[in-house]
Amino acid sequence: MADASADTILSALLPVIDGLAATFGPTCEVVLHDYRRGEQSVVAVSGAVTGRKAGGALSEIGLAVLAQGDAAANDINYVTRTPDGRIVKSSTMPLRDGAGRVFGALCVNVDVTALRQAGDLLTALAGTPPAQVPVTTFSDDFDDVIDSLIRAEELARGKPVGTLTRSERLALLRVLDRRGAFTVRNAVPRIADRLGVSRSAVYADLADSRKQTSAGRAGTEEKP
Repeated sequence: MADASADTILSALLPVIDGLAATFGPTCEVVLHDYRRGEQSVVAVSGAVTGRKAGGALSEIGLAVLAQGDAAANDINYVTRTPDGRIVKSSTMPLRDGAGRVFGALCVNVDVTALRQAGDLLTALAGTPPAQVPVTTFSDDFDDVIDSLIRAEELARGKPVGTLTRSERLALLRVLDRRGAFTVRNAVPRIADRLGVSRSAVYADLADSRKQTSAGRAGTEEKP
């Protein structure tokens, strides 16, 4: 019954995304996601801001929604930057089936690069440095998203992930887990390949990492 209601919601939204994109014009893109499809969550796209198409991959933003599970809430008007430097203002609205479970999302992306450049110019004239904008990987290939997550952690640690000690690897897996990387099927072999370890090692390390996280939470809760 829940799956049927999710399918009904997606069918109802398909004609809506074209209307939304047309309303805001050529700098707007509307993306419909069905997270039940795993890494290829994009059901339909209207507009061409991120260059994705139906069957494309979810981004780090989608992983964050999956990490929150059914507690996910609307995230409105946040700003990110594409790898090619364009500035995108986005809103992500989780979709729930008849049982209240999050199964997808409706995302609106608006290319505000020109507006941002004008704003940065005014900010520079005022002597204030422009705010930094995080990079989000919009791609039809989920491997690109995994690579982006791994690269960000390499930069944060200042060393290649293939040279991490086991304790450092556990810390890395905690970050990836928190960001929702392991909510997608077949993420483990991809991450194992990039870390240069076996799948079984990643599964074991991930289990230990989650135990440590749970123990840490329990210890915090017990403190007066």
